[in-house]
Amino acid sequence: MTVVALLSVAPVTEGSMAGEVAKAVAALDEFDVAYETNPMGTVIEADTVEELMAAATAAHTAVDGDRVSTFLKIDDKRARESSADEKVTAVERELGRPARKER
Repeated sequence: MTVVALLSVAPVTEGSMAGEVAKAVAALDEFDVAYETNPMGTVIEADTVEELMAAATAAHTAVDGDRVSTFLKIDDKRARESSADEKVTAVERELGRPARKER
C-alpha cells in the first residue's frame, strides 16, 4: 500500500517561518518516507498510514512556538499502489502537456 499526503506545518508568527518549517521538514528524515516540499506544503509518501502519521506528528512537534498550525490531507488508496508521481503523470497524460506553467 502507498499512502500519499499533503502536510503543512507552520508556527503562528509574524515574519519568516522558513526556519521553523525547515525543522518540520528535517524531522521527516527520521522516517522511512519519501517527501517533496513545495511552496504550499510537503507531499509525503509512506507504506502505511501509521508510518505517515508518525512522521507528520514528528514534523508538528519539531516546530517551536506558542501556537503551531498543522494541516494534513491523506490519500489512502487501498485498491492498488499509486505514487504521487504516478498521480501527476496521469493528469499530464490527460492534459497532453506538463502540469506546470512558468510565469
